[in-house]
Amino acid sequence: MRVVIYSSILPALSGLDAIARSCGLEPVAVITPRPKGGDEARVGRAAAILTGSPADLDVLYAHELARVEALTRACAPDLGLCTGYPWKLPAAVLSIPRLGIVNGHPSLLPRHRGPYPFAWAIREAEKELGLTYHLMDAEYDTGPILAQGSRPMPADTSFDGLVPTLRDLSAELLTRAIERLLAGDVGDPQAEVGASWAPAFGEDYVELDLSRPAIEVDRQVRAWQWMFSDELTGPLTTIDGERVKVLATRLDDPADPGAVRLDAADGPVWILEHAPV
Repeated sequence: MRVVIYSSILPALSGLDAIARSCGLEPVAVITPRPKGGDEARVGRAAAILTGSPADLDVLYAHELARVEALTRACAPDLGLCTGYPWKLPAAVLSIPRLGIVNGHPSLLPRHRGPYPFAWAIREAEKELGLTYHLMDAEYDTGPILAQGSRPMPADTSFDGLVPTLRDLSAELLTRAIERLLAGDVGDPQAEVGASWAPAFGEDYVELDLSRPAIEVDRQVRAWQWMFSDELTGPLTTIDGERVKVLATRLDDPADPGAVRLDAADGPVWILEHAPV
């Protein structure tokens, strides 16, 4: 049974590939966006997929969303698996695999539908890190749920901090989702009660808000680490008369002469890393 993977993140791709194989399926290709322009981070992620993917998995770069349909048809998949994909797959693509396309969304759907669930989970100080596998439909994260679960939110909410928890959850949940599909079960319809949307942050969250408690200021910085929108950048503050983007903070004194102390409402926040804007 042939599987096509849609992803732009190597750890997610590797996990989907391994789990599919453990279920007796045959991943044949990954379809990933070809980055445009000088975005070094996206270029690096695309290069990592080429060099780090399993040797027997074809890597297909799509230079635009309109090419994904033709690439998918060429692979003749029975099933699609999607995680960490920046494009919304259209109905024409979803209809190609006879079993549909299963998406891994890192929230407890219907909460935090949309492109930035991690950022909003951190912003809202959620205690759990959720993951949902659902059958994709033409809307955004609204398809029937095949498997869902959560773990305590890791103290380290960076990419490296969250990946082990997500890998553990994915191994459990995706296996269950695939088993349901293979048995002819297309999942449970999502409820609308408790539904929320996770869009890009707005102007109200751009300025580092030192009127708030220090723990909330630190949380604002960590939430922005998961915001990849080109529309706004943040959080911003002023250091020695220069406008900067704050990249990393901590709440206890790092004993680092390069760290910058700022005073929040109830105590200091130490800026470990920042960049000019």
